[in-house]
Amino acid sequence: MYALNVFAQYGSSGNPANFNLYRRMCSDLFLSESFSSLTAYKTWSALRDVLSSLVEKVPDNKEFSTLLECAHLLAVRTSCSGHKQLFESGVKAAVALLRYTNYLLPDKAFYEAGIACRSIGWNNMAFVFLNRFLDICDAIEDGSTDMLDHSDFADTDIPYDIMLPEDHSVQEDEREEAKEWVLAVSMDQRVQQVLNTDERGCYEASLVNINTSVTSPQCILTGYPVLRGEVVFRNTSRVANKDDWNVYVMARKVTHSVECQDVLSYLQQITGAPSNPSYSFQ
Repeated sequence: MYALNVFAQYGSSGNPANFNLYRRMCSDLFLSESFSSLTAYKTWSALRDVLSSLVEKVPDNKEFSTLLECAHLLAVRTSCSGHKQLFESGVKAAVALLRYTNYLLPDKAFYEAGIACRSIGWNNMAFVFLNRFLDICDAIEDGSTDMLDHSDFADTDIPYDIMLPEDHSVQEDEREEAKEWVLAVSMDQRVQQVLNTDERGCYEASLVNINTSVTSPQCILTGYPVLRGEVVFRNTSRVANKDDWNVYVMARKVTHSVECQDVLSYLQQITGAPSNPSYSFQ
């Protein structure tokens, strides 16, 4: 946290000698900070801003661009906490973060995504993600990923090559509760071990169409693919899902959320105004 405060105050440097400091800072924060609590928003927004400044200096560095995407999605995710209108937006961000489990702590990411899906009744997705979480917990105990079954994610862009932590990043009581829920739900014929699919016939959060290999643009708010009804911005090729964008902007108006306003201010800074005035930041 000290390193983040220093970089936030004095700015980031594109000097390669500092790159390991940025990596370590991200790794420590991914371990220690909540992926879902509103109280963690300041941390993720500060990390986002530091990494955004860094990426401006080293735009060809894919690793830091990816870490920036993680920090931004975590900021969006935590900004949605406590706002009923944004429950689904927050869940989508949590699910989209699974695309980066080769950077994030995989047990924590799958746990958070599973719990988030369960909270809005996406029980099939919750079952798959919490199953994966429990398998990763076993892998941590064994110190090896050799026994992980990847079949549930064969047709997704969720990576198999994960960063296995030395110890659990989810508390024992939370692990036990997740295990009990998975065991109980496995007896429920209404719940299936399948991921939600969309009009492409693909896993709904996948940017890549497994049938055509076409990659869809990523929504700048939720991280989900933009298939139609996009919001286009003037200063970037990035886009947003129209429905998700409108819900988020409206929630900011209704709730007067400082965190949601900060997310929109950041997006306005990097994208400019929407080409269509109907989709303004205000």
